[in-house]
Amino acid sequence: MRQHRSVLSAALVAASVGLTPGIAHAAGPVAPAARADVSQTKADTGGSDLDISLFAAPITAHKVQVIVQSLDRLPTYEITYDWGDGTTSKETSTGRDATWDHHTYAEVGAYTVTVTVKDTATGVQDVQTVETVTEGTEFTPHAPTRLLDTRSGLGAAKAKVGGRGSVALKVAGTSEIPADVVAVALNVTVTNTVDAGHVAVQPGKTPHEATTSNLNYVAGQSVPNLVIVPVRDGHVQMFNGGWQPVDLIADVTGYFKASPAGGYTALTPVRAVDTREGLGAARSQVPGYGAFDIAIAGHRGVPKGATAVALNLTATNPRESGHLTAYPSGQTAPATSNVNFSAGQTVANSVIVPIGPDGKIAVRNGSWKPSDVVVDIVGYYSTDSQAAFVPEVPHRIFDSRQGSWFRSRGPLKGRDFAHVPFFGRSGSLEAVVLNTTVTNTAGVGFLSVAADPNSWEDYQTGNTVRPVRPLSSALNWTRGTTVPNLVQASTGEEQILDFWNQGWESADLVVDLLGYYDAK
Repeated sequence: MRQHRSVLSAALVAASVGLTPGIAHAAGPVAPAARADVSQTKADTGGSDLDISLFAAPITAHKVQVIVQSLDRLPTYEITYDWGDGTTSKETSTGRDATWDHHTYAEVGAYTVTVTVKDTATGVQDVQTVETVTEGTEFTPHAPTRLLDTRSGLGAAKAKVGGRGSVALKVAGTSEIPADVVAVALNVTVTNTVDAGHVAVQPGKTPHEATTSNLNYVAGQSVPNLVIVPVRDGHVQMFNGGWQPVDLIADVTGYFKASPAGGYTALTPVRAVDTREGLGAARSQVPGYGAFDIAIAGHRGVPKGATAVALNLTATNPRESGHLTAYPSGQTAPATSNVNFSAGQTVANSVIVPIGPDGKIAVRNGSWKPSDVVVDIVGYYSTDSQAAFVPEVPHRIFDSRQGSWFRSRGPLKGRDFAHVPFFGRSGSLEAVVLNTTVTNTAGVGFLSVAADPNSWEDYQTGNTVRPVRPLSSALNWTRGTTVPNLVQASTGEEQILDFWNQGWESADLVVDLLGYYDAK
């Protein structure tokens, strides 16, 4: 049996050293936690004296394994598996007290597996059933809707979240989100800040101090970031890692559950809009409180029929403070925001946007004055996409301030990259979902993330070729800032990602794993 979760174990960091304000450091190795989908039954429907137990557990996004135990070491027995999706398999075995088989489902979801065990010597048989749920989940887009605003008392008490405090947000059963939701996509914003700190979003209702971070802020700053997080006990938990109170806002843009909806397809990042050049929109800044549409479905690698698109949305050259909002075309702009900016700032944020009925999305400039807008498409969701999302309890996989088994401690030099392995199932890992953060920035720059063409063996033997430097940006920074952003990126055939420092001066990099998309 291949060990489940050996995938994506890219060296968890050791004890914290050299704390930097505003970024959580892992207090020690944090193992990814599997969902509690292991099930067991002793239901005997065959009327025999055979002592049989069944166990079922997911082993990949679409694949489950059923273990048949306590077979009394029959000389020869025949086992028939009815997988609950119209398919069956059969095997004959001898003299073992346990045997197993696995099955890959075409669609994610809950299934009843029926197992018939027959003693071939006597003809006596036993029939039992076991319930199982695939670990993979699929995405349903949700019109951008505010679930939490501590300034007004929406979703929580009307009060700031205290320093080192947390707030539990009920997600399941809220705003038409189903009760059996497994994970949720939220745009989380911290505002009314009076000191530096960070915010971590974790699954569950019980308050706890997190060892990862999703947003980083300084005094007077409003910072949003997209978060994809598992839902536990119907809730997600938001921890304020600063020492002073802050207000928190959360807007839902979609959710994941174990039933057919939309799978994910990663794309090589492609620029769809750049108002500075007239690409995909007029060559002029977007006017204050102006909006424009972007044709998505049927364009730039996104097929017709796609339900949502994953973007990197950037505001640049804004003349005044404000925000950008992305939403389905044909609708009134929601009272939510995806990117917050100050005059002269370049700020990027990851966004998942439902696609309107006409195949378009809209972007609105929520400022009184004009701003340039850049849009990069990184992937899409559709009913034809096979890659299902497997959520993880957020955990740190790389921190250049501490080093790892595959890279010594030290910042990324200007115009250089760090390669991070994501060892897993060859050919089935579609993309990983990461929270990336740069800190200790010595100058101005931006981060690019791309699949590495080299294998791990190439790195071990020194036979690598230097990857081509990508041009897309995942986040932008200035000197002395700490900037996070969510990244959904294909790891390529070799399952290694390159993180490029596209500035001329050094910067530290922190990477937290939130989950991954698996096609099998």
